[in-house]
Amino acid sequence: MSHIRPAAVAGLFYPGDPQVLQQMVEGFLADNPASSPTPAALIVPHAGLVYSGPIAARAYSALVSAGGARRWHRVLLLGPNHRVPLRGIAAPDADRFATPLGSLGVDLQGLVELEREFDVQVRPDVHELEHCLEVQLPFIKTLLPAVALIPLVVGQVAPEAVARIIDWAWGQGDVLVVISSDLSHYHSYSEAQRIDAETDSHILRLDHDVRPDQACGAYALNGLTLAAQRRGLKIQRLDLRNSGDTAGSRDQVVGYGSYVLY
Repeated sequence: MSHIRPAAVAGLFYPGDPQVLQQMVEGFLADNPASSPTPAALIVPHAGLVYSGPIAARAYSALVSAGGARRWHRVLLLGPNHRVPLRGIAAPDADRFATPLGSLGVDLQGLVELEREFDVQVRPDVHELEHCLEVQLPFIKTLLPAVALIPLVVGQVAPEAVARIIDWAWGQGDVLVVISSDLSHYHSYSEAQRIDAETDSHILRLDHDVRPDQACGAYALNGLTLAAQRRGLKIQRLDLRNSGDTAGSRDQVVGYGSYVLY
């Protein structure tokens, strides 16, 4: 019997109406083009799409420009826990993730392999209301409608543990890695720019010492940069803005960056 993880933040973080959502996603992609070699991984933000959607679209546009969309059969989607405490890495118990644009299947065989080889635990409670992965799904469903998801929420864990999973993914040959992370939270506009510029420099050096106060997805992000450094990958920043640049006030902003690794 199919077990579908419902869309928890449709109508909150993004429109619940399929037509409105599709128009929004396609508009973001059209308005935020980028070019890149075929990516091995993307780093994208996960706030409400009205705030972070343009920055995320820049990374997804690079995927399209590289012609990489035809290559990927699976997406390893990694992001932080916001609602349920977590030490380690959590997999869902669902075999599909619902979106207003249609559901996406889960690579159950891949998850079984990860649970067997690495310290991955099945924690449906962690996934139930978590938005950081879900906010990526409208973009993924639009650009990669037939891919299977490998969705993992990454809690407090050493970079090595995440890097090993990412190495496994890259070894498969058909898995795109997507890291979901915002940057600084609730500083003034100028202070956020200063903090995010420092974080950006760490990311571009492929340092794996970014702190959670610099990027909420730091644990997943540090695993990615460690794995990329070992493989000699390159990284390109595509966008670096905050909510004061998109749809919010400049009193307390959230920072967003998008990057491609290749």
